[in-house]
Amino acid sequence: MSISTVAVTGGNGTIGRAILAHLNDRGYETVNIARGKRREEVSNGYVTADLLDAGETYGAIAKADADAIIHMGTIPGPGGHPQFQTYQSNVMSAVHVLEASESLGLDACCLASSINAMGTEHQQRDPQVEYLPIDEDHPRTPDDEYGIAKHAMEVTADGFGRRPPTDLTLSTLRYPWVTTKEEMREYLVQPDRSLDALHDVHPSTGHQVLFSYLAMADAVSIARKAIEADYGGHETFWAVAGDTTANVPTADVVEEFYPDADVREDLTGHEAFFDLSKAKRLLDWEPEHSWRDL
Repeated sequence: MSISTVAVTGGNGTIGRAILAHLNDRGYETVNIARGKRREEVSNGYVTADLLDAGETYGAIAKADADAIIHMGTIPGPGGHPQFQTYQSNVMSAVHVLEASESLGLDACCLASSINAMGTEHQQRDPQVEYLPIDEDHPRTPDDEYGIAKHAMEVTADGFGRRPPTDLTLSTLRYPWVTTKEEMREYLVQPDRSLDALHDVHPSTGHQVLFSYLAMADAVSIARKAIEADYGGHETFWAVAGDTTANVPTADVVEEFYPDADVREDLTGHEAFFDLSKAKRLLDWEPEHSWRDL
């Protein structure tokens, strides 16, 4: 597999723009596929497309002449749109990208999933944590439109990955809140993150998301690693930092917030609640950045 040109949908967004810059630094030609006017000066090319239109999506990826694609161009959360639009954006755009990638013979397709596919911050129920650390096989029980859509997108990618024969490497990355250094300073470094204070922190950094986060630099590197991987079919990966957002030992956080979870391995220090061994094994990726280093 030899990849020289990578298309990134949603390259006008914060994460998409960072991925484009990272790929350029690594010597790739890049094409931003997005709606509306170009709002970045990073990519080597720009193609306008409505990703909810199958024909436009196919045409844009064909015009980009891409070898791989990273799909970031979706509605990034619930609340700002009617439920059906959030679902449609995340599921149907993925279907169109997957179908075009398969038909055009791309080498790799990486889709942005979310920790919400498990059922986390946007639902009224607390996360259903059955065991720790959480691997990719942990049950998914979302009930909000965003989490349901991300779950459905992963199931769709599973289906495409089962089609014989497939030479397409498919990846879905379960991102939490992807943070800049400035955001980490504001929400993690400066506030009180002691055990008592953790009951009243920003929901994107608290117990609803299992105290997870990911630095921007690690978010872009795992996306690159996903398209550089060489396996057949579809795989899902947890893309989270190696530590929690809590300033107390992980074992104490588990006892306070998830007392009924089956702890299958010792969680030492400030270790994350997630098993990242699959990303290490298949992508040769490990998170390298922590808010504690700021």
